[in-house]
Amino acid sequence: MRRVVVTGLGTINPLGNTVETSWNSLISSNSGISKINKFEVEDYPCKIAGSIDDSKINDDIVNLREQKKIDRFITLGLIAADEAIKDSGFVSDNESSFKYGVMVGSGIGGLDTIYRNSSILDNKGIRKISPFFIPSSLINLLSGHISIKYNLKGPNSSPVTACATGTHAIGDSFTIIKNNKADLMVCGGAEAAICPLGISGFSAARALCDTFNENPENGSRPWDRDRSGFVMGEGAGVLVLEELDHAKKRNAKIYGEVKGYGMSGDAFHITKPSEDGNGGFRAMEMALRESNLNTDEIGYVNAHGTSTQVGDMIELSAVEKLFGSNNNLFMSSNKSAIGHLLGAAGAVEAVFSFKSLETKTLPPTLNLDNPSTNTSINLIPHEAISKGVSNIISNSFGFGGTNASIIIGD
Repeated sequence: MRRVVVTGLGTINPLGNTVETSWNSLISSNSGISKINKFEVEDYPCKIAGSIDDSKINDDIVNLREQKKIDRFITLGLIAADEAIKDSGFVSDNESSFKYGVMVGSGIGGLDTIYRNSSILDNKGIRKISPFFIPSSLINLLSGHISIKYNLKGPNSSPVTACATGTHAIGDSFTIIKNNKADLMVCGGAEAAICPLGISGFSAARALCDTFNENPENGSRPWDRDRSGFVMGEGAGVLVLEELDHAKKRNAKIYGEVKGYGMSGDAFHITKPSEDGNGGFRAMEMALRESNLNTDEIGYVNAHGTSTQVGDMIELSAVEKLFGSNNNLFMSSNKSAIGHLLGAAGAVEAVFSFKSLETKTLPPTLNLDNPSTNTSINLIPHEAISKGVSNIISNSFGFGGTNASIIIGD
């Protein structure tokens, strides 16, 4: 049986432009959420987001000329991929390139590029449309750019499963390596939908927080009684997955192992999760079954935890149902600090989960001032805790009833 480990981590998100800076900020209870300043939001119900300042984008990795030819989600994905690949230390030569692949997805992709080019078409006509419009907005072009830059000729794909994208990318890459279709996969997710069309669309769906515009850092508050919707974030998370013996042969640093992967469908509603939480429950159960672990061997749940009234409670009830006999379970939501990165969320959260294994630290749920329900699960309010765990489950659930869970361990 081929085992799959992680040898490289990379991220750029509202808390920082490297793994170390963002992780240290996360466990210091900092918030990356602020008022939107990229465009005028006076008439918008939601005026806050987890944005990345342009000064944090490393022009040495993607130069300004190239940035003008690609959507922001591709830029962010390339930055995270560069960090992960350098961290892993692998080099793809002509012999190995066919066994090295890439699977980095996005929930929405080039939304801002589509928005801007639509406006150009309406106001200036067809001759002003950029020839880079289509290749800069297509979601699979991120995987394409990574494969070209780093000579990855193995499996090349890009999942698009809304907010479950990043976790599906990791889980599918795990399966590809396990089934001997690749020895190494660069995988994850990227998103950059903080634009007029993105904020307008989610506001129209009544999904965004609109009650903390004057106190942005308090807006994302999973499981708190005053939560009123999610706060959008942007960024990317990329991991290098590798077959264990392959990693050992090149003396790679190993962060931990991917042990199980589960996925399911609600078949219930286009945006709401199934009220009984069965979809999320089955995804976690499937991952647990593949890992050959018992429920009491899971120490921490990196929750989907988006700060919505309905979704938070459904996930909590599903976790309680599956891990009911586990009295030492901890759970928190990274989204309380970085917002909801949509298709990048699961990948960034997986990066943080591997840092939890490495540093024996569990990150907090910010703004959990008044829990809306009683639970025996420790939701880690306000401050990180020093706690070593051997196995972690990370959840991602998306519009359309798509669910994904992965289990990682040391």
